This record gives sequence, C-alpha cells and structure tokens, in this order.
Amino acid sequence: MKQKISVTIPVFNEEKNLYTLYQRLIQVLVSIDHEFEIIFVNDGSSDNSKSTLNQIAEENPCVKVIHFTRNFGQTAAMMAGFDHADGEIIVPMDADLQNDPEDIPLLLAKLDEGYDLCSGWRKKRNDKMLRKKIVSRIANKLISKISRVNLKDYGCTLKAYRKSVIKGVKLYGEMHRFIPIYASWEGAKISEIPVRHHPRVHGKSSYGLERTYKVLLDLIVIVFLDNWVYKPIYLFGGFGLFNFFIAILAFSYATYLKFYKGIDYILTPLPLLTTMTVITGIMCILMGLLAEMIMRTYCEAQKKKAYLIRETRNIGKS
Repeated sequence: MKQKISVTIPVFNEEKNLYTLYQRLIQVLVSIDHEFEIIFVNDGSSDNSKSTLNQIAEENPCVKVIHFTRNFGQTAAMMAGFDHADGEIIVPMDADLQNDPEDIPLLLAKLDEGYDLCSGWRKKRNDKMLRKKIVSRIANKLISKISRVNLKDYGCTLKAYRKSVIKGVKLYGEMHRFIPIYASWEGAKISEIPVRHHPRVHGKSSYGLERTYKVLLDLIVIVFLDNWVYKPIYLFGGFGLFNFFIAILAFSYATYLKFYKGIDYILTPLPLLTTMTVITGIMCILMGLLAEMIMRTYCEAQKKKAYLIRETRNIGKS
C-alpha cells in the first residue's frame, strides 16, 4: 500500500502564485498515484491570499487551508502544516513558484531507497542578490561543520520527510532550516539531491540579509540543544567553575605581589578581577540550577503552540 503524501505550504502575500502552484501540484501528485493532501498555511497575509485559498479549498476537498490570526513567521507556518498533516510522508515547499513540484517524485524516490529524509539542493539558485548567495553558502558550510550533518543547502524548503522522524519536533524562531539536524538526533538516514530553482515571477521575497543574524543565533541554540539541553548545569556550571579558577589565579598572584614584591592589593586590578569572577561564577552556577528546573518543567508540561489559528477549511474532513 502506497503511503499518503502531505504537501505543506506556508503562504505570505503570494496571491498571484497560489492558483498556478495549486494546478501544477495537482498534475504532479495525480501522476505519481499516491493518496495526497495539500495544506496551505496562510501566515497572516495582507493581500488576497485568504480568498484565493478559500476558493481553492472549495474546489478540491484534498486541499486544507489554515489561516493564522496574524503573521507568525515561516517556522510557525511549517509547524502548523506538520501538526495538521495526515500523511506518512510530508513534503514542505515554498509558495513563490521557485520550488518545482516536478521534483517531488525525485524526493520520494530517495525515500523509497530507504532514506528517512531527502533534502533539496538548489544547485543553480536563481536569486538576484549575489551577496545572498555568498552568505547562504558560508552559512551552510558553518551549519554542516557545527552540526555534523553534511548538507549543501539547509535553506531549501523543498524536502521530503517520513513523518515518524519529525513527530514531536517543536520549532521556534527560524528553526525550520534545522529540521534535518533534529531528524539526525532521532537516527534518521538523510540524503540530498539537486532540485530546480526558478526565478521569482510575482511578488517579492520577504527575507533579506537581516535574517542572517537570526540564523546564527538559532545555530547557537542548536549547539546548546545538541550538547547540553538535558544537563544545562554542565554548561553554566562549567563556566562558573572556570571563573572560580580565574579568581584563584588572580588572588594568588595579587598575594604573591604583596608579600614578595611589596606591591599592595589596591595598586593592582587583581582584587577587583577576583571579586568579579567570583560573583560571575556564583551567578553562572545559580543560572545552571535554574535552567535545570526550567528544563524539567519544559519536558513535563510544554504544550504551547507557536501560532494561533483564526479559521480553517477542510480540516478534519479527510
């Protein structure tokens, strides 16, 4: 029995692209002879995307539509799509027609080979900004180095997942690009293939270079989650003990200067350094203990969503 496919699409001010995307998706999905559904998540669009999506949902009951109360960002929109997907295979993609629906069968073919996740690689990107391409290339290499998950294009939305490898994943900030890393923590077998990337025809991208610093900060979070999420005291406490070590060195050297060189404590900054590092050390250890308590609360009681839904279409009907 062939597995059901859920195509999830975050939408933000893409009214001119939606119907074309829908028609092309239907052609591809019907041709591969799988049961399927398409989930559009309207992330607080201010154009006519809402009415266009509602019209598409009326035409085809296989199309689900989720309207947010406001703009929550691409990560929250992707999370909503995952939460409401019924398929065993989830294929997220962009709504701007830069991803090609005809690449979906190629991604599915890799899953049939035994992979749990297949990621698209925009080998020939059609973005106008050269700086954006260069920054993206550097970021991808940095993420691969730090995470030890070697992908050439973390930013490509077009991927195919077995639902089992992302079940229970909670995403915040700009974390959607790091889903392969989460999957690798679950032991997922990951592959990557080149996919087509078309130039944008209608509308303009809502993402610029200012997103880079958010990605870098989220990468720090990923490193923390990978190494210390269940034992944050090791990070904070380790830094606290390091400060205590500096304090001991500073005080010892200040004492040496006083008794062997005749230099009084007040004539050097070492006593001040000792005091600061001791205080910092104590604060770090207390923060570590606090983080331990918060982590336990999070693991036991965290059920909050990263988005709010205003209304839906065709949800619960399939």
